[in-house]
Amino acid sequence: MRKTVKQALFSSELQTPKWTAMETTSPDYEMRQYEPTKWVSTELIMVKDWDSAVSTCFMRLFSYIQGNNEKKVKVEMTAPVTTFIEPGTGPACESTITVSFYIPLDHQDDPPKPSEINVFVTERPQTTVYVRSFGGFTNGVKNQEQILQLSECLKRDGKLFDESIYYTAGYDSPFKLLNRHNEVWLIAKQ
Repeated sequence: MRKTVKQALFSSELQTPKWTAMETTSPDYEMRQYEPTKWVSTELIMVKDWDSAVSTCFMRLFSYIQGNNEKKVKVEMTAPVTTFIEPGTGPACESTITVSFYIPLDHQDDPPKPSEINVFVTERPQTTVYVRSFGGFTNGVKNQEQILQLSECLKRDGKLFDESIYYTAGYDSPFKLLNRHNEVWLIAKQ
């Protein structure tokens, strides 16, 4: 029940991937297990300007859902928009970011093939993540602050997670001004 209410509140009536809430004792984060799903994605190498890189990637994916695919079909917008960050080594190194839209249920079995070479469909396996939620508008700096806070909480609680990569997740249109919902995710190690 808690999962259903949270998904409804987060998604602004957009379709979201299915997940199960896992037991946690901390009020500082959640633990979720996501089912295997397909996503449409694009990636970019960036050094500093996270916001510009995410905007570029978002527009590529928006073009895909507007019909820039082999079937020339419009695909429903979903939530969240995730950004997978693989930081480079060192303070001034390039990071790889992969921005993704969840593919809606009616296209999960046979997603339209992207027309652009730099847009691709990926299949995510079942994944367990630690989640920290926060409001307001976000940017690269705010996301890094939130991921560091999540990391510190997990270390405090003795939780094992992949420290080399992370996700950000945004649930709202850029036109929504109030009650915005954002998340950062760290992948749990078993």
